[in-house]
Amino acid sequence: MPLQNRVDPFGQIHAVPERGMFLGNRGIIHDPETKTLLRKRWALRAWIICVCEFGSRKREPMGRNRPGGKPGWTELFFMDEVTALSAGHRPCFFCQRERARDFAARFGHAFGIAEPRAPQIDRRLHKERWASGGGTGKPLTIGDLAGLPDGAMVAAGKQACALKDGMALPWSFAGYGAPVATESLPTDRILLITPATTVAVLTAGYRPEWHSTAGR
Repeated sequence: MPLQNRVDPFGQIHAVPERGMFLGNRGIIHDPETKTLLRKRWALRAWIICVCEFGSRKREPMGRNRPGGKPGWTELFFMDEVTALSAGHRPCFFCQRERARDFAARFGHAFGIAEPRAPQIDRRLHKERWASGGGTGKPLTIGDLAGLPDGAMVAAGKQACALKDGMALPWSFAGYGAPVATESLPTDRILLITPATTVAVLTAGYRPEWHSTAGR
């Protein structure tokens, strides 16, 4: 039985077989006895993206991974980095130091901050994440889509789609579907999912890692 620790682009957490390319966390939000989520969906504003393998470190998902048998942070999984960014996470400064520095530098460039710090990024993101109630999604027109960077995610009705090379890629836990023309999306139901702060970082040149199905 899959654990409820797979995250969709809206930031909601599901129990599905697919694990994904990246690991991440929002603090301790599980009960290690039952390996189920608590009612809360985050314990802090620092929602991060980690690599699934880091040195020789081993973790038991939703287990007791702290000294003394205490529960460690709750392991969450993302289909790819584009998905994690859409959900409102950002790269980890510990296991992804160079990517985190790149993300922060482009954040600073986008918002005119000379020495950006992780808490500044987290505060902005937390106000904009769908899953934290900070944003309801900016309504978009077809014309607006052309101005969004590759890696931004939109909701076309209930379907999440990633924008890449002028096309929309339908999202699923197993990967992306065949690209469709943005002109074919329902014009009355397009919302921006990716936090505006992250869209600005993508526009400033940050390049997220895509699932292999995005290159079909």
